[in-house]
Amino acid sequence: MTGVPEPVVQDGGELDGFRIGYLPPDVADLVSDFASEWEDVTFTTRVWERQVEDGHRVDLRVHVLRGDRLGALAELRDFLAEYHERDNADWALTDFQHGEDPGLIGAAEAFWLAAPGVAVNVLVDPERFPADTLRAITQRITAAASPRA
Repeated sequence: MTGVPEPVVQDGGELDGFRIGYLPPDVADLVSDFASEWEDVTFTTRVWERQVEDGHRVDLRVHVLRGDRLGALAELRDFLAEYHERDNADWALTDFQHGEDPGLIGAAEAFWLAAPGVAVNVLVDPERFPADTLRAITQRITAAASPRA
């Protein structure tokens, strides 16, 4: 024992087979879970939002996506471009590795293919969290002990 307290690490719990192992200390504390489906892909979503003067603002979203059409990273990118209404040609993303899994990352969003048909998509408010915080969040999302992932 050194007498120095251990840093408190806030985590986001489990979401559809994945453990969200790190949240930034100043992330909003209003948390909601949603389940939805779009174009034959199911979404399990957790959202952290805060109240602002004119309503609410989302700090962080984590989606777990499941669907047969998500067999490769290029298919995941195409699907998310359509879902998030992005111009795929202008979407500024770079390759990154999430452990053994291939992924893409930008200034405010990262996603990777955890297995054929299973993906994780993380979005942060770029006005609140820089890209290095996005990386820290994504790198601490791991398969949970349950067999769902």
